[in-house]
Amino acid sequence: MADQKPEGCFAHAQALVESSRVGAGTRVWAFTHILPGAVIGRDCNICDHVFIENDVVVGDRVTIKCGVQLWDGLRIEDDVFLGPNATFTNDRYPRSRQHLPRHPETVVKRGASIGANATVLPGLVVGTGAMVGAGAVVTRNVPPNAVVVGNPAHIVRYAVETNRAEAARTSAKDPAATDEGVLVRGVRLLRVPTIKDMRGNLVARQIDAGLPFLPERCFMVYDVPSKELRGEHAHRRCEQLLICVGGSVNVLCDDGERRQEFTLDTPELGLYVGPMVWGTQYRYSRETVLLVLASLPYDADDYIRDYEQFLAERRLWREPG
Repeated sequence: MADQKPEGCFAHAQALVESSRVGAGTRVWAFTHILPGAVIGRDCNICDHVFIENDVVVGDRVTIKCGVQLWDGLRIEDDVFLGPNATFTNDRYPRSRQHLPRHPETVVKRGASIGANATVLPGLVVGTGAMVGAGAVVTRNVPPNAVVVGNPAHIVRYAVETNRAEAARTSAKDPAATDEGVLVRGVRLLRVPTIKDMRGNLVARQIDAGLPFLPERCFMVYDVPSKELRGEHAHRRCEQLLICVGGSVNVLCDDGERRQEFTLDTPELGLYVGPMVWGTQYRYSRETVLLVLASLPYDADDYIRDYEQFLAERRLWREPG
């Protein structure tokens, strides 16, 4: 009841706040029930008819709209928005009176949003800044900044934080696709002309004119189902040149402050991705063949595969020269 509320937070007279770990400035509205083990951060807004179980951690400045239940195993990071009736599950095969010894941990990362009536299956991660559309059913991890919709949820684009990032979609077939339109640091567009005659078309690149580095490795990516993602990492030292020699693929580049999406759909254009740029490829067409030239041999230690770690290292990184 209201007289049980932790110091510094507001609890409506019809709310039941049993936890003593509710941060200052948090507001808890009518008919909400928070169990004793829950941990709630500062400046949250918890609307009517919300239930929060014991093994739940909610960060700072989180908005939880009406009709949401947070079950054991939920970890909600700072600045998350949970829309009305968003549903979380913590047991893939529930049976009456049969309880798991430990519930899988489901994490909604910093700045993510879950739309109204969306459902998130247990044990998943909704990435930093991601957006889950209303009514979506999330059956697999959602990458950072991805926008997902549908059942099962699939990526339709990537989100832009207007206070932090800019975005543009650049198609390789657009003659205006040049470096002047590139917003992301460490990324360049390298175009070469197609030589056409009756025997067919030819696109050529050479080290001193068409390539930004001497390649030490090359590989091709093909037969990727359209729903799948590739990349989702940054390199600490390695430079890459991406050329789509068949079909099309969308490439998202992120320097930690700005994000930009490129559609590679012609071998005329190469996308140079320098060190410490987070890259993701998605929306592969059925016939896509993506050629990647790399400046260094494969080195597992050169990869950064966690987006939060990338952001931390990028803040400390100094560009060569």
